[in-house]
Amino acid sequence: MVSAQSSNLGKTYSLLMIKSFLIWTFTLAVCLLVVGFPLVVLMATVGCLLSIILQSVMPVSAVLLVAGALIMFNVMAVVLAAGVLTVKGVHPSEIKWLSWLHGEADQMQATVYAACPLTCEIKI
Repeated sequence: MVSAQSSNLGKTYSLLMIKSFLIWTFTLAVCLLVVGFPLVVLMATVGCLLSIILQSVMPVSAVLLVAGALIMFNVMAVVLAAGVLTVKGVHPSEIKWLSWLHGEADQMQATVYAACPLTCEIKI
């Protein structure tokens, strides 16, 4: 009975770790695409210049090599960062600015119409 419970807890913990890793991977990839757009533009510029330079050395596969290296660098950065955050035990629900991820809406103020201070207090 005890070994069955410990095995079940191990499976649950590993599933939670995998879920956390996948959520972090998705979140960091979206943040890289949306917030890191200037970084992506800078990497594309450097990649173009690098492929022009490498074209003289290896004319057939310079563009393929540079594009593959840039894509692999981005993928590895996202996976490594997600792995580090998962191993440290940081769950995405603990992060305040990720409220859009787990469906918690920010508390909004009630709407106040401009005419209300003039007409709300009138009693007929």
